[in-house]
Amino acid sequence: MNRTKKLWKPFCQVAHRALPSTSRFKLSNYNYNFSTQIYFLDCTSSSRIQNPSLYCGLCYYFEILKFSGRSFCSESAEKASNATCWNCNEAPKAAPFLFCESCRSVQPVDHSVDYFQIFGLGKKYEIGNEKLEGKYKDWQKRIHPDLVHSKSEKEREYAAEQSGRVIEAYRTLTNPLARAIYILRLEGVEVNEDETVSEPELLMEIMEIREAVEDAADSQTLKEIQSQMQEKLIHWGNSFADAYQNRNFDEARVCIRRMTYYHRVNEEIAKKL
Repeated sequence: MNRTKKLWKPFCQVAHRALPSTSRFKLSNYNYNFSTQIYFLDCTSSSRIQNPSLYCGLCYYFEILKFSGRSFCSESAEKASNATCWNCNEAPKAAPFLFCESCRSVQPVDHSVDYFQIFGLGKKYEIGNEKLEGKYKDWQKRIHPDLVHSKSEKEREYAAEQSGRVIEAYRTLTNPLARAIYILRLEGVEVNEDETVSEPELLMEIMEIREAVEDAADSQTLKEIQSQMQEKLIHWGNSFADAYQNRNFDEARVCIRRMTYYHRVNEEIAKKL
């Protein structure tokens, strides 16, 4: 535990050791452009799909922080083009209409259906991962590309797109940080990559944390720092939930920035363990 006291060194010491004379503190592009090239997952497996690495490229220098979510797609732009099944013309028996129960055909992607709707959830930040996992497996048992390998090229394309989108939705909603950014996007609130942050206390804290990670002598010390970061992530996740519920989107963005920094520290620790 003594080693973790490095987290709170005086700023002048940290700055003297960590900062070059011409330095910038910048948070580079932070993307949630999840790949959909991994459609062929074993949907019958009981193993969980791990959340994707959400790297934000944190450079620990002092002047400017920038936050980006540019590549994260908007889910409210497109109306459904088909009110009936493309194959049998039957009306959908349930929403969302990813799969026709009448003829067992996978349907084309409807981007007006958001990720919460795919999993039968209301649009709220606090959700349970257990329900998400069960629904994810149910969808893949219906729309997985392997299930339509002998069908038409059109339906194989639909299955690949639908399965990829369900994977993307699952990854987004099971990750608190990705979920926070996504739910703000649904509200039309962008997390601007060019937004400049000037929070000296936060910058000092991040530099101290980074130095502690770099100087950690053993895995136990790293795990202690990782535990501290996880507590901070939970705290700021709860703060985001409150801000979102109160429609305080400016505060919600502040919470996302904090979550981003602490998440990045945990990613760096994971590389060392």
